[in-house]
Amino acid sequence: MKLIAQVKLQPTEKQADALRRTLLAWNEAANYISGQAWMMKSFRAYDLHKATYYDVRERFGLTAQAAIRVIAVVADAYKLDKKTKRTFRRMGAMTYDNRILTWALPKNQVSIWTLDGRERMTFVCGDKQRQLLESLQGECDLIYRDGCYYLHQTCNVIEDESFDPSGWLGVDFGIVNIATTSDGVNFAGAEILGVRKRRRRQRRRLQAKQTRSAKRRLRFLSGKEERFAKDVNHQVSKQIVDEAKRTGRGIAVEDLTGIRDRVTVRASQRDNLHSWGFAQLRAFLEYKAKRAGVPMMAVDPRNTSRTCPVCGNVDKANRKTQSVFLCVSCGHAGHADHIAARNISGRALVSAPDVATSSRS
Repeated sequence: MKLIAQVKLQPTEKQADALRRTLLAWNEAANYISGQAWMMKSFRAYDLHKATYYDVRERFGLTAQAAIRVIAVVADAYKLDKKTKRTFRRMGAMTYDNRILTWALPKNQVSIWTLDGRERMTFVCGDKQRQLLESLQGECDLIYRDGCYYLHQTCNVIEDESFDPSGWLGVDFGIVNIATTSDGVNFAGAEILGVRKRRRRQRRRLQAKQTRSAKRRLRFLSGKEERFAKDVNHQVSKQIVDEAKRTGRGIAVEDLTGIRDRVTVRASQRDNLHSWGFAQLRAFLEYKAKRAGVPMMAVDPRNTSRTCPVCGNVDKANRKTQSVFLCVSCGHAGHADHIAARNISGRALVSAPDVATSSRS
């Protein structure tokens, strides 16, 4: 399983300047190669290598391996879309392999090629990132963000062996609660909403000012919000996967395709729906579940919050409010998000034989 480990470099002032000039040269070279590819209407790495390799080395000061890597990156970019000329940001990411970057993990150091030659730099990272680095394999990207340099190293992590689940832990994604399980556990909720509302008010005040300092502050807040949401999604997904594995169950979620168009909410809740990274949360669940060997499946989300899990009655009137469910047929009541999660779990149980068969094939 491929995962990315992020570390933060701690270069000296001289080394930081070398990294800056190297990134600039790399991306200038990428744009030059892209221009040649567009002019020739030839996008294969082999053809681009023949046409640009020596020019790239001479014009931009790249080593042989760096030139090969940048040509490959441009060719890969055109595999996605040959109808649009590809351009690269001045300080966009640069791709390294183990011939131009080597790790010294026990010393918290990395040896990285720059225009000034090889530079040995220290790095810092968290315990989880260090654990990932023990399985490093493949390419590594040098990234410049907010005045700092980071390395994103591809790691090949061994997955736990998958098991046949004894049941399914249903997960409902919602507006007030980011996620609710069929066990009745709510994640996020009032505290998260409070933080998001406060930052939304800050954004609106700053947008009204239209000053340079306000725009800088807005960019800072935007990055802070993204990091906040990512951290919450990591914590929520980890707790859900841990609980599923502990109890020997798989994880059942809603099929999120078109969730933003499908869900109708009040105007006051619209920002909550459109500002949260449900796709990111789903992706975190998927990769954490896969790594832990926990089976996962998606079910049809239609009417999950309008269906009674006791008698099976489906009625719009069952959903009294955003949070209240009361079956008009049998009188069963509960929190609407919990009811939806129970129905998701039930639908997974019905589909489980097919899923188990496909997972073993």
